[in-house]
Amino acid sequence: MTDQEKINAEVQTKLALQDAKFNMFMQEMRDRDNQRAEDMREIRTSISNMQNRIDDMGKHVRNLSVTAMAAIGAMVVTVIISLLRN
Repeated sequence: MTDQEKINAEVQTKLALQDAKFNMFMQEMRDRDNQRAEDMREIRTSISNMQNRIDDMGKHVRNLSVTAMAAIGAMVVTVIISLLRN
């Protein structure tokens, strides 16, 4: 084997090693991107769930407010009726 063939073989070995390292790095970056995408999906789902819960609480508070106003109105009517009887 000549010196040039030895150099070529060494360069090819180094190139193959660098190529393997680069491919491994690229796979790690893809894995990180996929993990970030999954995390973002989970966050969006969580935010959507929280918004739905807030909407449900708003409806509940509105219903309680209407009930309270009706009760206060009934008490006022009762007081007026009791005053008119006396």
